[in-house]
Parts: sequence; C-alpha cells; structure tokens
Amino acid sequence: MKSAMQTEEVCTTQRAAELLGISVSTVQQLVEAGQIEAWKTKGGHRRIPLAAVMAYKAQPALDGVTPAPRPVAAPGAGTSILIVEDNPMQRQLYEKHIGGWTLPASLSFCENGYQALLEIARRQPDILLVDVMMEGIDGYELINTILADRQLRPMHIAILSGLEQTALQARGGVPRGVVFFHKPVNYDELRGYLRACCAQQERDRN
Repeated sequence: MKSAMQTEEVCTTQRAAELLGISVSTVQQLVEAGQIEAWKTKGGHRRIPLAAVMAYKAQPALDGVTPAPRPVAAPGAGTSILIVEDNPMQRQLYEKHIGGWTLPASLSFCENGYQALLEIARRQPDILLVDVMMEGIDGYELINTILADRQLRPMHIAILSGLEQTALQARGGVPRGVVFFHKPVNYDELRGYLRACCAQQERDRN
C-alpha cells in the first residue's frame, strides 16, 4: 500500500488539468507528445508525477513558437494570430505579406501540430491559420481536437492547403465554421478575411 506521501506525489489527468488550468484532453495530448512525464496503471489509467506537472507549469514560453520578426502591430495589440505551417519558406511568405498589412494584431508561428496544441493551451489565439499536411499531428487532427474541447473559447479558424476538393472530402470535408483557402493562397482574399476577423474581435471587446 502506498503511503500518504507517495499518493500526493502523483495525480490523475483531471488533477493535472486543474493545476495547469487547461482541459483534460490537452493534458492527454501533452503526455502523448512527451511534454509531461506519465505512465499507465494496469487498468489503463494515466498517472502523472506531481513534480512533472509543476515543472511544466514553470516552463517559460514554448520553444519553437517563433514570433514574427516584424511585429504586425504595436505591442499590446488585442487580436492574436497563430499560423501553423511546417514549411519555413511558406512561413516567411506569410510573415512578409501579413506583416505588411498593418493589422491590429500580433503574429506568431508554430512548426507542427504538437507545438500548436501546447501553445494554444498556454495562450489561445483569436485567429488560427493551419496547414493540413504535416508530420505527426496534422491540420485536421489539430482542428478537430480544438473544436472538441469545450473549455476553449471560440476562435476564427482557417485551413490553408494545396489539397484538392476530392482529397478534402476523403478527410471529411472542411469542418463546420472553418474557412478554406487553397494554396497558392490568394493574399487579397486572406487579407480581407483577417481584417474582418480583427474587426469582429474589436467589436466583441467593446
């Protein structure tokens, strides 16, 4: 039988979620990504060392989430945009175009779905732009995880992908409420979308 001290040294995913202020599903994703140490009991229940939870909570901003070299807006801009794209050249194109539109927003990047889940758990963006074809957690898995998490507040989500309609339909189509932009991206359309999203965010804050 475990002593009281040993019992206090581990916690369930529910308790870890409460300590971190995130959802249970996000904790599970963190465990699967190897960001938080855990193990499973014979009954299949996850057990997480309390020290691992506290260590994760004390971490600084997530490595691999790259701020835009040129801020889209002055510090303190109310609307935040997160772009999930694994192609570095494509990330540079987004930064060049979006950075020149002087939107009232801040811009940051993630290189894959794992990084995006971790970043969203810490600082949920107002607008999320996601590539579909990525290694590990792809864009569809990322979006479906977000849409299924009721603890996340609603956000504007758009898919940016070169997939054709037949390939999209094979994956279940574009999720309800999600906007689709075909690559190569029409930047005039993307600019209009982002401006509309920023305007709505501003209205919602007032």
